[in-house]
Amino acid sequence: MSNAWKIYMLAIISFLVGTSEFIIAGILDKVAADVGVTVSAAGQLITVFSLAYAFGTPILMALTARMERRRLLLYALGLFAVGNLIAVALPGFEFLIVSRIILAVSTGVFVVTALTVASKLAPAGKQGSAIATLVMGFSTALIVGVPLGRVAASVYDWPLIFGAIGILGLLAMLLIVATIPQSDGEEPIPLRDQIALLKQPKIAIGLSVTFLWIGGYSIVYTYISPFLLTVTKLSEQGVSAALFAFGIASLIGSKLGGYSTDRWGAPRTLVTGMLFHTVALVLLSLAGQSPIIVFPLLMLWAFTAWSSGPTQQFHLMSLAPGASGIMLSLNTSVLQLGMAAGAGLGGVIVEQASLTSISWIGATGVILAAAIAATAFGISHSRSRREALKSGLVKTGTLVE
Repeated sequence: MSNAWKIYMLAIISFLVGTSEFIIAGILDKVAADVGVTVSAAGQLITVFSLAYAFGTPILMALTARMERRRLLLYALGLFAVGNLIAVALPGFEFLIVSRIILAVSTGVFVVTALTVASKLAPAGKQGSAIATLVMGFSTALIVGVPLGRVAASVYDWPLIFGAIGILGLLAMLLIVATIPQSDGEEPIPLRDQIALLKQPKIAIGLSVTFLWIGGYSIVYTYISPFLLTVTKLSEQGVSAALFAFGIASLIGSKLGGYSTDRWGAPRTLVTGMLFHTVALVLLSLAGQSPIIVFPLLMLWAFTAWSSGPTQQFHLMSLAPGASGIMLSLNTSVLQLGMAAGAGLGGVIVEQASLTSISWIGATGVILAAAIAATAFGISHSRSRREALKSGLVKTGTLVE
């Protein structure tokens, strides 16, 4: 089996993992009604997941750094199956929180490890596309998993969705054994050294872009189902169709983001994508009440938002190529912190203001991320030109100290 197919196999399993993470946003109102909490309180299940992911992943990745990569994928999937089955076997909001915590740490380890394996399997110059292929798996969770989860939750009890995902997680372990080759781990990097990476200005700035970009996205996406039901006044079937359209656009966006990164570079791809992301959220604020207009706006939002994912991950890996696994871990942790902050802030906005306000606040976070990224890339480009000019003068012997 070629390496390309192995990467796609990881993407298929990423779809399963992504569905378990994203499905809450698709059925948030149903979960809230069933367990007897408000929609904003149910939204904090996303906050809990993101916080556990953010803080648990770096620790577990450091502890398992030397472990053979395929074995680590299998352990992560085993824990992932347990987390899903808890949501079925142990009812109640408290056990649902426990389930989300277990799912968070297992998902984090799987995602970081899978991205590292995919980048190793990819040929030179194609790492961006390989990362995009895995991101495509998460996008496909939005396309198929979340809308179907919404439909299934309308027909069956929503916990059964997690039971089915848990069983499929066990089957995914067999796929890993059959398709993914063994690969060595990395030299463990202590947490203090990981934190030391944050002291490097270019890395700290890069991660702040991740935080603001995904935070702005999460403010809106966490409450997208209540938004579509209450503000746009879509029917149950309309919400499922809207989520399906959102997912299709996210799939196309992630693939184009990887292609554009390989073709035109990270700076142009990232900044342009976030600018259009901002525009999409502003337009959603202005015209989100129209069922006809909301569909193309959702697709524009998803397309532009997901085009930034593979680009940002590839860019951060390039900042510290000797510690790619740690950089991916740090990025996913900051990404989850951004999602937690977005879900939390979104809950406050929904309670204190209104659902119509969330897209304005989200747009603010994304445009700040675009501004920081543009400034950082501009400074980096100017420094590279000065160093190249200085090097050229040294070689020609014309530089006078």
